[in-house]
Amino acid sequence: MLKYIEMEKLLTDKEQVVLDKLTMLFVIDKMEIPLTEDSILDICSVKNSWIKNYMDCKAIIHELVDSQLLSKIGNVEEGKELFALSYEGRECLAHLYKRIPLSSREEISQYLQANRLNVKSAQEYSATYVKNNDGSYNVTLQIYEPLRTSPMFELHIKAPSRQSANEAIHKWKSQAPNIYEMIFENLINID
Repeated sequence: MLKYIEMEKLLTDKEQVVLDKLTMLFVIDKMEIPLTEDSILDICSVKNSWIKNYMDCKAIIHELVDSQLLSKIGNVEEGKELFALSYEGRECLAHLYKRIPLSSREEISQYLQANRLNVKSAQEYSATYVKNNDGSYNVTLQIYEPLRTSPMFELHIKAPSRQSANEAIHKWKSQAPNIYEMIFENLINID
């Protein structure tokens, strides 16, 4: 009897892994843009509990790549890999998406529709800072084009304090398009 219960639990665990993989494929398909690993983890495991365990979620990404259901776009060395559904991934999802409960598919679709632009802009507008020996901070602000892994625009500034570096990063998230447009129009002649 004990072996039967263990076997039933194991089967349930396997079914959960399949469901988690299908859920991730569904999320990436519904986003309609390639996603960074951080975006996938954030959407599936941090902000939502569609894949309960963060480490399992991380492992699933790489298992889907290994099984060629996801493809990597980009450069590993630059840390800006993007993941997209492969042809095989689309075929797999087309045949098996009904294994994802309808209520889950609806919840995922609603969430992604409401948050698609936020996820997209978080991937397109990047900002980081590093502390210097003198106590100031070097702030790097970047804009990425979709499907590109190297920045199309990069701005480096020196901030006098951590607070001002954080303010620059916060403002960059909302002001990046305007700043880029102003700099582009003033520096580059389009004629």
